[in-house]
Amino acid sequence: MLTQPHSVVIDMGPNCKPITISTGRLARQADGAALLQCGNCYLLATVCASKEPRPGQSFFPLTVDYQEKFASAGRIPGSFFKREGKLSDYEVLISRLIDRALRPLFPEDYFCDVQVLVTLLSSDPEVMPDALACLAASAALAVSDVPVQEVISEVRIGRQNGEYLINPTRTQLQSCDMDFIIAATAKNMMMVEGEAKECQEEDLVKALELAHEAIRKQITAQEDLRTQVGVTGKREYTKPYRNEALENKIAELGRAKMYEIAKSASAKHERSEAFSKLFDEVKEALGELPEEDQPLVGHYLGELQYYVVRDMMLDDRIRLDGRNLTTVRPLDMMVDVLPSPHGCALFTRGETQSLTTVTLGTPNDELLIETAATSDYVKFILHYNFPPFSTGETKPMRGPGRREVGHGNLAMRSLKQIMPGNEYPYTVRVVSDILESNGSSSMATVCAGSLALMDAGVPFAKHVSGVAMGLITRKDGKYAILTDILGDEDHLGDMDFKVTGTRDGICGVQMDIKIDGLSMDVMREALAQARDGRMHILDAMYAAIPAAREEVKPHSPRMVKMFIEKEFIGAVIGPQGKVVQEIQKETGTTITIEEKNNMGEVSIFGTNKEGVDRAERWVKGIVAVPTVGDVYEATVKSIMPYGAFVEFLPGKQGLLHISEVSWKRLETLEGILREGDMVKVKLTGTDPKTGKFKLSRKVMLPKPEGQNRPEQGPADQQ
Repeated sequence: MLTQPHSVVIDMGPNCKPITISTGRLARQADGAALLQCGNCYLLATVCASKEPRPGQSFFPLTVDYQEKFASAGRIPGSFFKREGKLSDYEVLISRLIDRALRPLFPEDYFCDVQVLVTLLSSDPEVMPDALACLAASAALAVSDVPVQEVISEVRIGRQNGEYLINPTRTQLQSCDMDFIIAATAKNMMMVEGEAKECQEEDLVKALELAHEAIRKQITAQEDLRTQVGVTGKREYTKPYRNEALENKIAELGRAKMYEIAKSASAKHERSEAFSKLFDEVKEALGELPEEDQPLVGHYLGELQYYVVRDMMLDDRIRLDGRNLTTVRPLDMMVDVLPSPHGCALFTRGETQSLTTVTLGTPNDELLIETAATSDYVKFILHYNFPPFSTGETKPMRGPGRREVGHGNLAMRSLKQIMPGNEYPYTVRVVSDILESNGSSSMATVCAGSLALMDAGVPFAKHVSGVAMGLITRKDGKYAILTDILGDEDHLGDMDFKVTGTRDGICGVQMDIKIDGLSMDVMREALAQARDGRMHILDAMYAAIPAAREEVKPHSPRMVKMFIEKEFIGAVIGPQGKVVQEIQKETGTTITIEEKNNMGEVSIFGTNKEGVDRAERWVKGIVAVPTVGDVYEATVKSIMPYGAFVEFLPGKQGLLHISEVSWKRLETLEGILREGDMVKVKLTGTDPKTGKFKLSRKVMLPKPEGQNRPEQGPADQQ
């Protein structure tokens, strides 16, 4: 145990491991540092902030990185360099959970660089570190003098057999039908992220309320730790220069025309050009300004736009594109738009468009996801791409950023709820390419993904749609909940609330709140309005493709999964793999064999249905137990004077005696059977002495009238 001068213990209840947060011994040169311990899980969080903002800095540069040391679980990284490299997608997702919760806590006029680092030092196989990482980061900020406005915390809540669990163990989480991570201050929700197996809106509200109670305990503990350390205030910082007279002048020059543009219901680029032209006119009207005032013009024009648009929505109940508060933008969707992918869909909602493809692969295509504590293969993969042309911009292509990873993860978690289980033999990869973007391309990805999966013939039981909700509030208590928000409404609003689900319930949620005081009544109203929007989109999706195709497309790979007795695995593989290699070569298929639950799981994959069917029959023949009375399609292997040896099952031969070929007496088989011929035979028994199989062809032929017993010839004595 790393003892430290100051520590607090948080009792999370009878079914939860206690959490200890301490500070004072590790990373003492950081502005703030905290060590969190839960079971054998140890997380070190540090925070450092520059004393002054960089010259000309006009935004808040916050960096949050979560990293897992493989030594924490006694493992060596599997990379070529054998050391931790850039953050994995898993680490990026946890970094985003922390960032989204912390960012609203800083003052709007604070522009100093802040870096928050959270490192997993020791791993516990049953303790999930993601929610605890944000608690550790908040504790590091709490014991520092970095000017955050409030203390927060984050918990995971799951539901197992109807019981809600705070910070469930990894094992418990596997059987939970709800999994949400919630961040909050003592008074207000800040962030929600998670998934559910079609839960109801009121179930989510209850989960949020229970999570908030647990969060308050953790906040109280952080405040106690801060008191122990002796932090009584936050550092002073240089506030950016402001000119109130200039602000008023800009408002006087631009407010009326800005309102006209906002109310014109124009398209995104037209509106953007109109605002840009107005900005130029205002700048020209201001004339020459002192050097220190020149950077303020853009800032005040942005502030004016912020309040003019918000007031229009609150007072006039209309939006930038002319819609009312609850209307979803026009929908257009179609499937099977590309000839070669195994499944595809084009989904357009307003000025947001996703072209999504589905590819079916073999078990060899499964994705290995490694963390310090786990190493798992997954069969369902979703990748989200956001090229710069989707917003009419030019940017270097440098691979997916954190935003792309986060949006793809939300879509993946939502669709995963309806995907078939492990019995489905294919590995499935969904790729969403955003071709246009003006609001919630992640929700377009969910809708397009659902359509494409059905188009591919994946047994996807029901459609999943998603809608992004917004919220505008004012200090006088007035608020407006917006359905299907635009990009500008996301930027100008107080909440970005994405909800995905089926007609039967919620599958995924991602919510970020930028204000204080979101009541549960407003939350319920937002969820109900989101449900209406979701249902509207679902109706259009079912009209496009009402159910999954019964079969995969002709050019899609075929796959068959079968289970055999464990003792037959060796027979199918053969000595040094000769049997399975021969099957693959002869049928043009790929075959994988695994032992699972004391059974052999055989997956046969191929692009040709005939080859897959042949390989399946071949394997079944190897593992089949010959049954007396069954009829088989046999291949003549060799011919002797007394009969023919035939292979009636792969690897199983028997003698078709000359007397059993026909009811007529035969002196020879010449002209009747040749090597390679196919002949139907019936297994009539086995020789009690040798165990050899007895086969007959004639018993399946009509018996000549008056013939009571088969004629016998000299060959019968062989």
